[in-house]
Amino acid sequence: MTAPLLQVRDLHAQYGPTRVLHGIAFEVRQGGISTILGANGAGKTTTLRAVCGMVRTQGEILLGGERIDGKPTESIVRMGVAHVPDGRGTFMELTVEENLRLGAYTRRDREQVQADFERIYRYFPRLRERLRQQAGTLSGGEQQMLAVSRALMLRPRLLLLDEPSFGLAPLVVQELFEILGEINRAEGTSMLLVEQNASLALKLADHAWLLETGRVVISGSAESIRNDEVVRRSYLGY
Repeated sequence: MTAPLLQVRDLHAQYGPTRVLHGIAFEVRQGGISTILGANGAGKTTTLRAVCGMVRTQGEILLGGERIDGKPTESIVRMGVAHVPDGRGTFMELTVEENLRLGAYTRRDREQVQADFERIYRYFPRLRERLRQQAGTLSGGEQQMLAVSRALMLRPRLLLLDEPSFGLAPLVVQELFEILGEINRAEGTSMLLVEQNASLALKLADHAWLLETGRVVISGSAESIRNDEVVRRSYLGY
């Protein structure tokens, strides 16, 4: 069995005095796609922020066997963790090209960075067409593609995706998720996905965790959860 890239043990997280996560544990295997499911307010976004060092935590978070809990966010990024936040997080006043270059700001292999532009355009050819265009003038789908592409310019070991389908037309969502699957298969990029569309997430992922009020209540293979009618009806609403 493939060794885990990310290991989370007894993770607690809080904003000020408000505790959001209550001792959760999960793993993302090397080259795998894991998804965290749950209702709004369950703690899904907080989990991604905890991995990035963006919230106060207790417990252990290991990347490739090395503890990253307590490290500053920039150090975690340099270790190969890229985060696509909810709301996309594109820099609206900058061009598409400038956004992509920002994604590679921690890298020193400049020649390879230039080659990676071509790699990104193979996945997202529309971005090549809009290279000089301000990000704020792109459609919602194009902005999400840019956000994912900017994260990929880091050449991450682990890609964190927070609600990538939010606000997008169904056809755009389908295209985006097909590309994410292609990236995973072609490059072996590990992914941790938070997604409100449980059906979509379970088709992409190989493993899933269901959060309820900051606790893991169900975990298992994505296929087993997808095929469990009781789980789907009781927790996932489809």
